[in-house]
Amino acid sequence: MAKMKTVDAAVLILEKEGVNCAFGVPGAAINPFYAAMRARGSIRHILARHVEGASHMAEGYTRAAHGNIGLCIGTSGPGGTDMITGLYSASADSIPILCITGQAPRAKLDKEDFQAVDIASIAKPVTKMAVTVLEPDQLPSIFRSAFHIMRSGRPGPVLIDLPIDVQMAEIDFNADAYTSMTPCRPTASRAEAEQAIDMLNDAERPLIVAGGGIINADASELLVEFAELTGVPVIPTLMGWGTIPDDHPLMAGMVGLQTSHRYGNATFLKSDFVLGIGNRWANRHTGSVDKYREGRKFIHVDIESTQIGRIFAPDLGIVSDAKAALEMFLEVARERKASKKLSDWSDWVAECEYRKHHMLRKTAFDHVPLKPQRVYQAMNEAMERDTCYVTTIGLSQIAGAQFLKVFKPRNWINAAQAGPLGWTLPAALGVRAALPDKKIVALSGDYDFQFLVEELAVGAQHKLPYLHIVVNNSYLGLIRQAQRGFEMDFQVSLAFENINTTGEGDAEPGYGVDHVALAESLGCKAIRVRTPKEFDAAFAKAEALLEEHQVPVVMEFILERVTNIAMGTEIDGVNEFEDILCLDPNLTLESGWVSMGEGDEADAVTAPEMEPA
Repeated sequence: MAKMKTVDAAVLILEKEGVNCAFGVPGAAINPFYAAMRARGSIRHILARHVEGASHMAEGYTRAAHGNIGLCIGTSGPGGTDMITGLYSASADSIPILCITGQAPRAKLDKEDFQAVDIASIAKPVTKMAVTVLEPDQLPSIFRSAFHIMRSGRPGPVLIDLPIDVQMAEIDFNADAYTSMTPCRPTASRAEAEQAIDMLNDAERPLIVAGGGIINADASELLVEFAELTGVPVIPTLMGWGTIPDDHPLMAGMVGLQTSHRYGNATFLKSDFVLGIGNRWANRHTGSVDKYREGRKFIHVDIESTQIGRIFAPDLGIVSDAKAALEMFLEVARERKASKKLSDWSDWVAECEYRKHHMLRKTAFDHVPLKPQRVYQAMNEAMERDTCYVTTIGLSQIAGAQFLKVFKPRNWINAAQAGPLGWTLPAALGVRAALPDKKIVALSGDYDFQFLVEELAVGAQHKLPYLHIVVNNSYLGLIRQAQRGFEMDFQVSLAFENINTTGEGDAEPGYGVDHVALAESLGCKAIRVRTPKEFDAAFAKAEALLEEHQVPVVMEFILERVTNIAMGTEIDGVNEFEDILCLDPNLTLESGWVSMGEGDEADAVTAPEMEPA
């Protein structure tokens, strides 16, 4: 045992638990903790410009690699409340991050002291644990429990609030005797696996829905092995995108109302059996539950027991870690395969693959101003296979999911459930901090980019280079499109005549904010792209700037003001606003479907399924 300050013990515990990077903003009430961190020198600290930004950096850091725990630090009062959005986003997507906040002295907690707020109570609904440490001797056990809780079951965030007098107190602590607690994760039984494979075997057109729980469990290779062994096509969810490569013959496309592929929805509607692993049946994936369930049997595998039956009752529910379940499924499936008691779904696979290659949306537009589809086509052509994309909500994200290609787990890092604007930029910095050698490409609309744009200075100061694609239509595009249902276009335009953008090479007239000048004022580099002819040279220049300056590089693409991106209210009623690309002359669109025009002049139409003529 050694006598030490509680904050010294806290830093030693963080080291033992594998934390080596923190994101935060110091302040008076958390300065003792910062002093302990500085004295040890074992944890890299990246100074954010906003504490919400720090929380999203921590999210990006965790999401980037299996086993990471992102740490964000803030002072009392607004230092903690600014983190709530990050805690909510992490909780919604099952991401473990640790938030540490300073607090007023214990004796002042109920006396309206300066910046004293009950942050633990505020944070409880969006964390797995939120606690104010009131007894110094409890700090080691609370920190130990925090890491155990974050990693056990469905992962998620924790907040630990440290009154300043608790930070300054001395305790007895033996760092050498400290051990991390083994996370608790339920495991599928042999009997459950046998029942699941029996049900799978009885299906004629089965699918696997692969959720983010597979990525959290680091089980993507097992998922691909199971799919290949059984010959069952895979539908990844938005959080599970990358569990199977996009060009794998068994990758059957994504399903949903917005972030979906035409071929994915069409294949799902023809299926009769769904094995969901590590997924939540999120409403943007399912649409109405009645339509989603119609004519299908379901198995649901999830690490959290309360998820089974939460949206609808499956025919079989299995509470299990995704990795443990897949290992057991593989064991049973191998035995069935060896004894020739596993069904052959090769005709179904061929049918799914046929749709995948022919039910495509058009991207080859040469319009000026640019159509967003053309930008994503250019990104697919310019980016290497191992590129990691980071994005949040908006038409930029929805179109990105419809048109980009992802080939590996954790190469699509997305705030999928909460979708806070501004998330992309700080999250990309967190990803970069975790993966110094990875190709990182962030994707934002202009509004998402502006929300926490000050964090670009963090990338410049701390040399965190990544490429940030900004598709600029000077609109809150997704809200504008949603407002069509109310026959309005109200308070969603970001356009204005910027008095500072006059002259050749300046921002697009009428588009408002000069994102190039903004990025450069924050110590970064930026390029503006207006036509498809500029794409190749612009991407090459961006790569050169990243290499030379080691700071974030912004590529702003000037889009047409209005482009409606395909979406709908049911998975069988997604509205297509642009021409559909058909690569096979033997395929025709069913009679009655007409190709609509562009922009606001286009009314929504439902594109029926494409079939052989």
